[in-house]
Amino acid sequence: MKKILITGASGFLGWNLCQQARTRWQVYGTYFANATKIPEVVLTKIDLRNLSALKELFREIQPSAVIHTAAASKPNYCQLYPEESHSINVTAALNIAHSCSRYAIPCAFTSTDLVFDGQNPPYTEKDPVSPICRYGEQKVEAEQQMLQIYPHTAICRMPLMFGMTPPKVTTFIQPFIQSLRAGKELNLFVDEFRTPVSGTTAAKGLLLAVEKVEGLLHLGGRERISRYDFGCLLAEVLQFPSQLLKPCHQQDVSMAAARSPDTSLDSSKAFALGYQPLTLKEELSAIAKYL
Repeated sequence: MKKILITGASGFLGWNLCQQARTRWQVYGTYFANATKIPEVVLTKIDLRNLSALKELFREIQPSAVIHTAAASKPNYCQLYPEESHSINVTAALNIAHSCSRYAIPCAFTSTDLVFDGQNPPYTEKDPVSPICRYGEQKVEAEQQMLQIYPHTAICRMPLMFGMTPPKVTTFIQPFIQSLRAGKELNLFVDEFRTPVSGTTAAKGLLLAVEKVEGLLHLGGRERISRYDFGCLLAEVLQFPSQLLKPCHQQDVSMAAARSPDTSLDSSKAFALGYQPLTLKEELSAIAKYL
């Protein structure tokens, strides 16, 4: 069985990737801040910004492929701590590109739909990038430099994601559910649109991409939806009263990072390769018992 290295294995996406990959790969994962245990996965603590440590890890594992998910992925954090987040989102990514280039192995990098300003959706891989927050800017920098270092890299732009999580990690739906269970009102944007997928679907897309793709690939879902309408769908599936959901607008909430209004992705290229997201209702119904 071939070996795959998944960085950020203790994070939401990396954890879901490990669950999906272990049926076909011998899985090795990395973590840094949050120690974790995943059955059938060999985990190593490492600072990916340390190139010499990364070189040693590659020598030890001899991976056949790498998927790099480790990131500082909260836009507000990146806005407030630009140097620290840059070292994680850019420096570490370039170290991965150098290492994969040295071994000439498949590499997939998880970028974001926030490389776009949200003014001209839906976005294809051919559309020019236009980030309006530091997180998006850092991901663009990493995308471009990784492809310069190692042109065979699959740059996978990920949408908003939700689903089952490892310990100490949440996606945007866990706070939704906590509020609804407590009978609290929840304010959700009616003017912010995305193309969400579950972590399971995203992981399947990345495993497809690392074997089949070089260059840019969008891994969004099939449905464009606002935060508010997603909340209504979640309430319906989990049988919570929708009256607790209150519509609001982006301008009503002050945040450190600017928010793109509509970063919906056109993922036709991925669909043609065999990427098959379920409908959002199907996705939520499938994971409802775990939430």
